[in-house]
Amino acid sequence: MNIAKYIDHTNLKACASKEDIIKLCEEAKKYNFYAVCVNPYRVKLAKKQLQGTNIKVATVIGFPLGATPTEVKVFEAKKALEDGTDEVDMVLNIGALKDKDYKYVRNDIAEVVRIAHEKGAIVKVIIETCYLSDNEKEIACKLAMEAGADFVKTSTGFGTGGATVKDVKLMRKVVGDKLGVKAAGGIRTYEEALAMINAGANRIGTSSGVKIIEGGKK
Repeated sequence: MNIAKYIDHTNLKACASKEDIIKLCEEAKKYNFYAVCVNPYRVKLAKKQLQGTNIKVATVIGFPLGATPTEVKVFEAKKALEDGTDEVDMVLNIGALKDKDYKYVRNDIAEVVRIAHEKGAIVKVIIETCYLSDNEKEIACKLAMEAGADFVKTSTGFGTGGATVKDVKLMRKVVGDKLGVKAAGGIRTYEEALAMINAGANRIGTSSGVKIIEGGKK
């Protein structure tokens, strides 16, 4: 299995320097990862570094809490798209979901989807599973589907927990073959990445991409 093609090679650290992002992109080129995932400020840099390759640039919106108003998420997405991002990983409004304000949650996603799809970009909705009950996870996945998103994603990597096989299976069961499932947060070994793929993930978000690939060669 070419596990590299599942990987969004990620650096979302607040202190990530220009050199760190260049290194991330060089590693992505060396190992032919599917995408790099960077903070919005670094989209232009990543796009420039990956020019002439087929490696995608992904960025995060409403990150990491999901608690900014819809209008702010839309503006943020619009700017990231202008800067050249191919993919948008947006954080669902967790508080609104907890309030059972499903209309707001659905619209929040749909507005970002509308902006992204106009530019041919895809949207992954981070549901932040560590804060949700299984029932809430199911509802979140259904709302993402209804809003026209392309993927549901387990975690930001900044919450109290990351991806689990159980959650990936649950999410895949809810979305079927209609959406992609991205497992992210705490995936650091080849074995862990493979377990997520076997559970139904078709994308892996990780800052340990190189370690995962090297681990698979042993």
